[in-house]
Amino acid sequence: MSSKFAIGVDYGTESGRAVLVRLSDGAEIAEHVTPYRHGVMDEKLPVSGYKLELDWALQHPTDYIEVLETSVPAVMKAAGIQPDEVIGLGIDFTACTMLPVDEAGRPLCWDQAFSDNPHSWVKLWKHHAAQDEANLINEIAARRGEQFLVRYGGKISSEWMIAKAWQILNEAPEIYTAADKFVEAADWVIGQMTGNIVRNSCTAGYKSIWHKQEGYPSADFFKELDPRLEQLTETKLRGDVLPLGTKAGGLTAAMAERMGLKAGTAIAVGNVDAHAAVPAVGVVTPGKLVMAMGTSICHLLLSSEEKTVEGMCGVVEDGIVPGYFGYEAGQSAVGDIFAWFVDESVPAYAAEAAKQEGVSVHEWLEKYAAELKPGESGVLALDWWNGNRSVLVDTDLTGLFVGLTLLTKPHEMYRALLEATAFGTRKIIEAFHGSGVAVEELYACGGLPQKNRLLMQIYADVTNREIKIAASKQTPALGAAMFGAVAAGASAGGYDTIVEAAQRMARVQEETFKPIPANVAVYNKLYAEYNALHDYFGRGANDVMKRLKAIKEQAGML
Repeated sequence: MSSKFAIGVDYGTESGRAVLVRLSDGAEIAEHVTPYRHGVMDEKLPVSGYKLELDWALQHPTDYIEVLETSVPAVMKAAGIQPDEVIGLGIDFTACTMLPVDEAGRPLCWDQAFSDNPHSWVKLWKHHAAQDEANLINEIAARRGEQFLVRYGGKISSEWMIAKAWQILNEAPEIYTAADKFVEAADWVIGQMTGNIVRNSCTAGYKSIWHKQEGYPSADFFKELDPRLEQLTETKLRGDVLPLGTKAGGLTAAMAERMGLKAGTAIAVGNVDAHAAVPAVGVVTPGKLVMAMGTSICHLLLSSEEKTVEGMCGVVEDGIVPGYFGYEAGQSAVGDIFAWFVDESVPAYAAEAAKQEGVSVHEWLEKYAAELKPGESGVLALDWWNGNRSVLVDTDLTGLFVGLTLLTKPHEMYRALLEATAFGTRKIIEAFHGSGVAVEELYACGGLPQKNRLLMQIYADVTNREIKIAASKQTPALGAAMFGAVAAGASAGGYDTIVEAAQRMARVQEETFKPIPANVAVYNKLYAEYNALHDYFGRGANDVMKRLKAIKEQAGML
């Protein structure tokens, strides 16, 4: 067993990362990051320079293949192991990140005839330009009393597959017609490795309104959305939906040569980044909320029952760990908000002071923010810089500061932003609890828990719960590797179930973050104020954020 390995490839928003993992104990032997050469395309298309409209976020599929060709050989070389020692590979991906492909599985953006049309490209998870379509999906589904709607907290997101596909039909019918299928980027990359595109149950369930027992919504529903969509699921969304841990196929000889692996290596079906992280922290039973914290947060929870929870992103049978209902909620921006503040709002003197102290601006702000007591700055914020994913499910909401004065310092604003994201998480926990889905323990993984101790203490204080931190710095990639080991199976030196893999390979740090009672008391008061602002601006009492956005869009057209 000790000589067998699996590789997990974690596809993030800005880069892809390969991690080589030893199967006997989950030790991460080597890792390598490949930044996406084209990054996030939210202003213009490559080559042509075609200007994109507001709320667009695209990517280049070639970047995903470069990750496999660059990072996989790099970890093999760094570890000094032979290709036949790697028995499986799994990937995780941001979702819903989707693209149209032709009959050969080639992205339409690779075709010169379509490359200047933005709808031929990959729509990243945070592409929000399909909000009009999402609004209509929700309105019509609610009017028809569609049962699927309650499984998604009452709203289907503009980030998901159906809204994005409908936007393509509305704005570029020629792309819709030319597309043989719309596929998740995760499934497309797996298809590139195996020669056959299959759909995974995680993205199908959480992002494409697919249900294990009922399948997709009815053709009648899609017909009422738009007669041209009536056959969407039998045509553009057709294909086998396979459960997590299933072997999608073996690595083709051509891709094996490009990646430095053995042909026939077991390739697991794709997974969502945050969902892959759950077993990687050892969570395979109910009551334990896993926060996958990075540019955004996904909150993931297992339960033995299917309940209705306001604003949840979905509840999917076997969606995270087989045998349980997997719940997902989330916040659209967390690390992205802190990065925005550092990049766009920090005064020059703060950046200079950080430079003189030999630390990053983030570290400098954290140091001085940590000296503040809860409530000391008098500043409160709403964490909607990229809309609200849960519980309001509204991408048209925007950020807010309250309490700024001429004496307010940047580290006070920074701390208010940290606290705002913690309040957002508490709102989600209370939504679960109020619907009878227990949240007894918190686990955190991803980049932020490893970097920002103040943030984790604030989360413990705001939620009044102890937080356990993943030992792995690359938890989604570790989880993806674990599913790769399951795809290979015990007979090949892997595992037959993800539960068995988690028992041997998952780890958390010994140190935990415990709530400080005095801080909890103050944060209860601040949370009450956050809640009042949340409902006032988010539930229709004052739609000023939406009106401002509409004025902005109109001004941009003049």
